[in-house]
Amino acid sequence: MNILMVLTSHDQLGNTGKKTGFWLEEFAAPYYVLKDADARVTLASPLGGQPPLDPKSDEADAQTDATRRFKQDKAAQAELASTKRLADVSAAGFDAVFYPGGHGPLWDLVNDKSSVALIEAMQAAGKPVAAVCHAPAVLRDVKAPDGSPLVEGKRVTGFTNTEEEAVGLTAVVPFLVEDMLKSKGGQYSKGGDWQSYVLTDGMLITGQNPASSEAAAKALIALLQDKR
Repeated sequence: MNILMVLTSHDQLGNTGKKTGFWLEEFAAPYYVLKDADARVTLASPLGGQPPLDPKSDEADAQTDATRRFKQDKAAQAELASTKRLADVSAAGFDAVFYPGGHGPLWDLVNDKSSVALIEAMQAAGKPVAAVCHAPAVLRDVKAPDGSPLVEGKRVTGFTNTEEEAVGLTAVVPFLVEDMLKSKGGQYSKGGDWQSYVLTDGMLITGQNPASSEAAAKALIALLQDKR
């Protein structure tokens, strides 16, 4: 199994002067689920190199077994520091793609032509696409083969309006993930705030929040094993 993970390169939290980026748990948990399933994982980002880490995801109360494992894993840290440029990777080389969240994708990956083309190519080839928390934002401009929004009519989830309100960023983010998915015709649903909630609809997997990242990666592995 060759799996691509796509991370954000954006580090500015709107006009707040604060930093953002990818959420550590949403990278580390799926990374190890995939690695432990003997998948070959390739990391990419719009700018290549070291993606910015959301500093809040590195605070003590955000640590998990997966993040602690990553902190001890020099090889994984080196991989993360040298991500490929997204424009240089092709859907043809991968069996699936996984997008970790964090607020960063709301500003760069959502508008990234290479990301949109990658997802469209993966879906057209019947290959799974998974995205968790804020990362379902990357689906906003993605079209199905018939030209309709990819999420139209599909069961999807993503960071909820109430979760965004709880972190105090409703007025900072360029759009709310929940509202966007609904506006594109997605059959949006959610679990309890901060609880794991993952949906699989065809070759599309979405997870609601950081707690959903491990389960989303396991759903991706299950989907790939069913395809064999």
